[in-house]
Amino acid sequence: MKVTVKGQVTIPQHVRAKVGIVPGSEVDFVQASDGRVYLRPARGEGRGEALVARLRGRGRVRMTTEEIMALTRGGGKR
Repeated sequence: MKVTVKGQVTIPQHVRAKVGIVPGSEVDFVQASDGRVYLRPARGEGRGEALVARLRGRGRVRMTTEEIMALTRGGGKR
């Protein structure tokens, strides 16, 4: 993995998915006593919280609980 002139690297997608790093995530670099450096998500929002935050307020369809339940059970169309 190469480091750019700006000190940037690309974190492989499978690594991002495994540790829950999504666009906009903050990360920390931690150095262990043996000299190894670890990358970890910064404390704060996790993957689920970030997803919910991005989707909040985007729903435009108004449905009752009964209508939603009917759709999930395959019993209705809207």
